[in-house]
Amino acid sequence: MLSEEIRKSFLEFFKKKGHIVVPSSSLIPDDPSVLLTTAGMQQFKRYYTGELNPLSDFGSQRVTSIQKCFRTSDIDEVGDDSHDTFFEMLGNFSFGPVGPDNPLNNGEDGYFKKSAINWGFEFLNKELKIDSKRIKVSVFEGDDDVEFDKESYEIVKQLGFSEEQIIKGNRNDNFWGPTGNNGPCGPTVEFYVDDLEIWNLVFNEYFKDENGLRKLNNPGVDTGMGIERLAMVLQKVPTIFETDLFEPIISILSVELSSRAKRIIADHSRAIAFLLSDGVRPSNKEAGYVLRRLMRRVIVYENNLDLNIQELLRRIIDEYKNIYPELNEDVVISEFDIESKKFKSALIKGVGELKKLETIDAQQAFKLYESYGIPYEVIKEIGAEKAISLTREDFDEEFKKHQEISRAGAEKKFGGHGIISEEDEKTKVKLHTATHLLHWALREVLGKEVQQMGSDINLERLRFDFSFDRKLTAEELKQIEDLVNQKIKENLAVTFQEMPKEEAEKTGALAFFRQKYPDIVKVYSIGDISKEFCAGPHVKNTGEIGTFKILKEESVSAGLRRIKATIT
Repeated sequence: MLSEEIRKSFLEFFKKKGHIVVPSSSLIPDDPSVLLTTAGMQQFKRYYTGELNPLSDFGSQRVTSIQKCFRTSDIDEVGDDSHDTFFEMLGNFSFGPVGPDNPLNNGEDGYFKKSAINWGFEFLNKELKIDSKRIKVSVFEGDDDVEFDKESYEIVKQLGFSEEQIIKGNRNDNFWGPTGNNGPCGPTVEFYVDDLEIWNLVFNEYFKDENGLRKLNNPGVDTGMGIERLAMVLQKVPTIFETDLFEPIISILSVELSSRAKRIIADHSRAIAFLLSDGVRPSNKEAGYVLRRLMRRVIVYENNLDLNIQELLRRIIDEYKNIYPELNEDVVISEFDIESKKFKSALIKGVGELKKLETIDAQQAFKLYESYGIPYEVIKEIGAEKAISLTREDFDEEFKKHQEISRAGAEKKFGGHGIISEEDEKTKVKLHTATHLLHWALREVLGKEVQQMGSDINLERLRFDFSFDRKLTAEELKQIEDLVNQKIKENLAVTFQEMPKEEAEKTGALAFFRQKYPDIVKVYSIGDISKEFCAGPHVKNTGEIGTFKILKEESVSAGLRRIKATIT
């Protein structure tokens, strides 16, 4: 069964079970506790906690989706038979049982363990025709904090599985979550086919926070099955890289490349296309740093092996654009080209320095990264035997040590850009304050549903990303620009207060939803029109900013727009 048929079969199966199909959310999560979207349930966390109402938003307590996901933990392992970074997760979800837990119930009630386990087996055995003899199931054995999941064990037995086919797993194997520092979590039931784990059924009975575990009033179901592994089983190939998800990509790479190199290039290129299309940009922090690591590793292969990665990126977009129309070829190719040109000159110098070294430890590796931008993975690969003792843990520790030194010494640090001249600092302060006015003006013209999705400042311009689902008209852009300049001319006072985060939220101050804030925050106000969480600094009066000019408005990805502007 081809991957396109797998997706269709999965969604159709759960539609028949009363589920609403929900589209994939962005790889940039609306949860500040995680860097990127790591699981299908990420976009549904607040439905499990009761903060949001699924009946209001979806018209049902049952939803199903195919979610774009990215996990950073496997980057160093990519190249073997099974690890990847970007993947798609098939999932079905129930936000709390409100009626009888009946596997035949196709109404709008939620469901729990019996229905989830029965449907999971039905899909694998009846829909996909996988012989039950090839299937094993694991359940949570219990520990000091959470009891043995006897209910799931009995349900699995009733399906006809022998005791030899049922595995009792510990906390590491059969208890999942939460995503991030807190959130829903619970015991799991996992389906294995030919001893390969393919489907994880999580029963969110608990909520974890700084105080530990507590029982949820309205437990729910969260399942996840990677399409790559399922395709591997159904297409009867030895690794995910022989499936139709990777084969068309790998087929255009030179036959002379090793299997490991092909897998790394294919995986990273696929991830690059999706991350860029969802609005991530290469940088030296957070998700941007992850993207830069992937891009630079691929650029090294391109440079050393005379490859055409742009051709590969175009093939990836062609393969996936019917499923994920937000893939943006112009953005992907343009951003990759910019990073490639920026890195290649430094790469040549850095490789020259690397070759002079007899051995490469964490300090030397960090120096190569700091001086030439060569990421850990590239140092390991090019260094080969010289870097045999270099580990990710030692490199990260060295990285952390230098970050602390930089923080202590950077008395004029602003927005992560390092020590800058007094005049440059003033320019950035003006541009930063202008982003607050731009945010306010966008909400005035386009509506209060507009949210800040990211921003960046350099000495020439500001960049502001925001949620909106269409191109802005020339009239709207002029109206926004005029509103900002009007408030600049009014010379409004810019003030701030420090207060507990909870108190700040009650004042109606806007917060950048992906930012994790401390317990005590600063709230900056501009006159009585704008109030936002922000660490500063800002001008004292808007009249100091100058004249505001919009340079460009463009799409970043589906539902995400970008404005570039400057001041004179």
